[in-house]
Amino acid sequence: MTEAQAIVLAAGRGERMRPLTDRCPKPLLEVRGRPLIAWHLQALAQAGCRDVVVNTAWLGEMLEERLGASSEGLRLHYSHEGRDFGGALETGGGIARALPQLGEVFWVVAGDVFVPGFGFAPVALERFAAGDKLAHLFLVPNPPHNPNGDFALDDDGLARNQGARRHTYSTIGLYRRSFFAELPAGNPQGLKVPLAPMLRRAMDNGLVSAELHTGPWTDVGTPERLTQLNAP
Repeated sequence: MTEAQAIVLAAGRGERMRPLTDRCPKPLLEVRGRPLIAWHLQALAQAGCRDVVVNTAWLGEMLEERLGASSEGLRLHYSHEGRDFGGALETGGGIARALPQLGEVFWVVAGDVFVPGFGFAPVALERFAAGDKLAHLFLVPNPPHNPNGDFALDDDGLARNQGARRHTYSTIGLYRRSFFAELPAGNPQGLKVPLAPMLRRAMDNGLVSAELHTGPWTDVGTPERLTQLNAP
């Protein structure tokens, strides 16, 4: 089986984006004339990725119909949580379900953030693969809707649960397969598992590194934010 170098998370319902997401999965909403997910796929292709997994649940058939088996020069593979289990498995459960299709180290990015200019640099993946951490997170300055941030970043480049320098998780990160070792291989029972508690446990053991990304980044979480991105 081909081992993909990235997974784009596209299974969420997009409740806060309703009614826009009642008939369209959130990653297919358009920003500046292109679906949100297409921006990620283009950037991953430009970084040299060849295989990407897309996990789906809500209106997942629309994603596969729109994107098909290839896009932007990438071979696309799917993990259909909605078809297999009747709904999304949350982030941790969804990634664990897709692990049989992923390599030993891989990128994770949510399909509903807009981050033009992020390069998914091969050197970052290589550096992570050569290290001993289970995950490496890309944090961003706190937006108005998340003023207190998610995680702290210490002077040694480690992500922490507590600290003075708190930032927001961009949803972009590098992970090892072994990060998900606490879950059954391939998540055959379809367990719904959030990612944040898993990250916090790994942080307590000093196993998560991080860095600050200061380029443009938007969590397209409301119709108003989408309208702002598309304003002339």
